[in-house]
Amino acid sequence: MVWDLSFEHECAELKQLAPVGYDIALHTKDTTPLHRLLDYPDSWVAHYRAQVYGLRDPVVAWALSEVGFLRWSAITLPDPFDILGQARAHGLAYGATVSTGPLDARTIGSVARSDREFSEEELVRVEFLITDLHRRVRPPRPLSTAQVEALRLIAKGYRYAEAADALQISQSALKARITAARQHLYARTTAEAIQRAASCDLI
Repeated sequence: MVWDLSFEHECAELKQLAPVGYDIALHTKDTTPLHRLLDYPDSWVAHYRAQVYGLRDPVVAWALSEVGFLRWSAITLPDPFDILGQARAHGLAYGATVSTGPLDARTIGSVARSDREFSEEELVRVEFLITDLHRRVRPPRPLSTAQVEALRLIAKGYRYAEAADALQISQSALKARITAARQHLYARTTAEAIQRAASCDLI
């Protein structure tokens, strides 16, 4: 199955529903999503990452234990770091989260507004859009043996010349294998391809 990564229509509709933005982590395994759509304010993203809030966020905790959708105002889990309060200070005053998929490939999508709570109708639509994205983005097919060998050596820190020597192939042949693996994994860089392949247990 080939991924359809043209999400412009869905992203545009999500932005209309959630003017402050959205954060959708698709098929998350071991804290690493297979694909991510992020449109929150840069200031909030930087602060959230710097404080490593992903491991402390009551929204994430809820999404890992439940499926469906929930307004942030209805979350009753402890928030000792006041993450939701800090989000409000960055314009994410009203939010909701959708959780779908099995625990080892969970998709967690959150949306935010600054002016009012999401209506039930809006939440149903957000849930539909995120569930559809989860369905469309599937883990990749297994890599070829040649691609796996090439990625494994680069992941171990081999330079291209060293990896080519180890595999007894030319550097251009090695680069062709790496390029094919990147395309197969829909990765922009070799590092991203290695991370994505590892998260999917392909290497």
